[in-house]
Amino acid sequence: MTSRRHLLLTLGAAPALWQGPLALAQSNTPIRILVGAPAGGSTDTLARTLAIEMGRLLGRTVIVENRPGAGGNIAADAVAKAAPDGNTLLMSFTSHAINASLYKTLPFDPIKDFTPLTCVATSPSVLVANPAVPAKDVRELIALAKAKPGKLNFAIGAVGSSLHLAGDAFKMQSGAYIVNIPYRGTAPALQDVLAGQVELMFAAVGNAQAQIRAGKLKALGVTSAQRLPAFPDVPAIAEVLPGYESSAWFGLFGPGQMNPELAKRISDAARQAIASPDVKRRLEHEGAVPVGNSPEEFARFVQAEMRRWAKVVQFSGAKPE
Repeated sequence: MTSRRHLLLTLGAAPALWQGPLALAQSNTPIRILVGAPAGGSTDTLARTLAIEMGRLLGRTVIVENRPGAGGNIAADAVAKAAPDGNTLLMSFTSHAINASLYKTLPFDPIKDFTPLTCVATSPSVLVANPAVPAKDVRELIALAKAKPGKLNFAIGAVGSSLHLAGDAFKMQSGAYIVNIPYRGTAPALQDVLAGQVELMFAAVGNAQAQIRAGKLKALGVTSAQRLPAFPDVPAIAEVLPGYESSAWFGLFGPGQMNPELAKRISDAARQAIASPDVKRRLEHEGAVPVGNSPEEFARFVQAEMRRWAKVVQFSGAKPE
């Protein structure tokens, strides 16, 4: 009993994470969080931030493994086929919901083959324009696009991405005709907007805020339901298009058919990590809003997202690259 108490105090973990026959601390096998995106991107950064604190709470080594490709489907497929023992997890993003309708067939069921654990964070984006665009806000942009249909262009960093579909949701709801110009990545897309080669783009707040503050980009609206504290003078697009919202999200999943008690312990550790001051500060530094909801709430959210994005995918006619 003394040694058990000493172990708990040493690791600083919540007792609920350690009790019972499924205690995660009893294994020396590292927990792997698979990320379907390259190292250095937002999903990877958030996963590594979470992994450090989860490892401390669980008393386990938690590593991040990048398996980019196919819009996140390569990593998702590996987790879907992994043993449901808590040793293989997935840090997914909005594409998990988008791919359900973007791809005609998937090698996994995006609902049945995964155990939702928690939504880690959301990340709103901002509609930016080259300063030469003669519109100072969303209302004027819509009027301009309707007056000159097909004359304005959206730079698209990746076909089928949340930023691509944020633009198509905007067009679907506003009735404006704006042409999509696809690029091989966000960086070259943003560069051409800065250079005036393309007029418009939906960009992650973290990627665009420096250029906005420097006056090199014009912020027309944010995709969150309300204005962002970082840009209090930039209206939410929903102020002009009621109900419009298009924040990217990042979530933690396990394989399907996980033992409920095991899933709860991993979810609890992740949620404690998200709530910790250090992780919260790091997430906010990346332009993300920490969430940490329950598995049940996250499951309902994912299903709602799949229904919502299916309508936008159908409208856009987007096909996977």
